[in-house]
Amino acid sequence: MTTDAAPDATSARRGRPGYDQETVLRRAIDLFNRQGYDATSMGDLARELGLTKSAIYHHVPSKEHLLASGLDEALDALSSTVAAIAATSAQPAETRLRTAIRSSVEILVDHLPAVTLLLRARGNSEVEQAALDRRRAIDDALAELVRDAVREGSLRTDIEPELISRLLFGMVNSSVEWFHPDGAVDAPALADAITGIAFDGLSRR
Repeated sequence: MTTDAAPDATSARRGRPGYDQETVLRRAIDLFNRQGYDATSMGDLARELGLTKSAIYHHVPSKEHLLASGLDEALDALSSTVAAIAATSAQPAETRLRTAIRSSVEILVDHLPAVTLLLRARGNSEVEQAALDRRRAIDDALAELVRDAVREGSLRTDIEPELISRLLFGMVNSSVEWFHPDGAVDAPALADAITGIAFDGLSRR
């Protein structure tokens, strides 16, 4: 497997005028999401930025470095949120579950390209596999939160907690396929809709 890295690149170098590492990362994530990570080369990114391929290595050491940075952006935000929710264990589990859903929506909106990249990762490389391992740990923590809500009597008991968790956060995650920051639905409205459907249903009482 090729790494698409500069032969002597052991660390990111200082960027040339007009670009910095953050700009290169943003454009790389967008390109990975449009074309797919495996189908995107550093040459593609260079053309996207209007640079030569060798100039890219003045900003980043490799394509894998860009992928890892994008995935870590989403995972770090999710991990810190789950940790914060776990630290509020004095609150009822249902309250914490609602908070988890709303926070997940906020992270999705604030880090939409990075979250999209994470949700499309398939474990085809060591970087992606490591990201999927981290994502499974987050999913397990959220599923445990659902189990706590079931045990306290806040949620129905005739549906397995793991299935409830998958359905709840599946609604959140599927939003990456249609949500647009400049669209008619903003983050609070999306969070209200998902929590309303999840906890109150659609039928009029």
